[in-house]
Amino acid sequence: MALAIRFHEQYQPDHSASLRSESLAGFAAEQKSISPKFFYDRRGSELFEQICQQPEYYPTRTEEMILRLARQQIAELAGRDASLVELGSGASRKVRLLLEALHPSSYLGIDISRDFLLSSTHRLAADYPWLDVHAACADFSQPMQLPEEALGEHPLAFFPGSSIGNFDPQQALAFLRNLHEALPSGAGLLIGVDLVKDSDVLERAYNDQAGVTAAFNLNLIERIRNELDSDIDPARFSHRAFFNKAESRIEMHLVSREAQQVRIEDQYFDFDAGESLHTENSYKYTPASFRDLAGQAGFGAVAMWMDPARLFSVHYLQRE
Repeated sequence: MALAIRFHEQYQPDHSASLRSESLAGFAAEQKSISPKFFYDRRGSELFEQICQQPEYYPTRTEEMILRLARQQIAELAGRDASLVELGSGASRKVRLLLEALHPSSYLGIDISRDFLLSSTHRLAADYPWLDVHAACADFSQPMQLPEEALGEHPLAFFPGSSIGNFDPQQALAFLRNLHEALPSGAGLLIGVDLVKDSDVLERAYNDQAGVTAAFNLNLIERIRNELDSDIDPARFSHRAFFNKAESRIEMHLVSREAQQVRIEDQYFDFDAGESLHTENSYKYTPASFRDLAGQAGFGAVAMWMDPARLFSVHYLQRE
């Protein structure tokens, strides 16, 4: 019985150096921006778990429903000796549905937030004492080399939550190609993909009444202030999220409430009143457009499931 996890230290990235370099470059750009991967410190990961519980945020409950209904088909496609690799590790009901349906030989959780990763994988190890649990702290937006001892012979990679939408189409293609290189031939990929739909439904999902998404967005400012030498103040910014129909994406921004100058270490950045820091995109796909993207990266379409309202899709792909 394995109540301990194996943490693969060699895969841990240097987050502070990355946050510093990308903040300085992003704040200096004409459209100030920063990667959404920096949302996920421990506090940000906790806030995202709360977002998933908000009534306006349909992706989590819809994907969970799809997985619940399709889990036996997924288990049959993955095979009896599959291992499970979760990109964006969590102890959510979604991964538990897969663990119980597949009964995999091993589980590898990958996340950019070390603390959240260790917490979630320890919970899984405690709840599933028969499971061989591995953890690797990594930025999976970059090329990956996965620990072979955690992969097994027939891995199934699981990328839930429509996180693929946080990449622009070229970044998404690069991510899928990197994943293609990291997985062995014949490996499966189970991936959640949010679908194009009415803009009102989309905008409500990213502007919940409880203000959790706003807190999640503003936590990025808190992180810059806490981890870097900076005087940036979250109280001087406000959350904004809207659907950009031409680009088929939700955009999230932090909007400066007033004209101000922000210092990060020895550099200064001017914000006009109403000027924004672009923090996230969430691209929405049609089933056909996503299958085409996956095909360009070397993944063949095997199966797809959608909810009756066609809000969300889950694709089972295979590395060719």
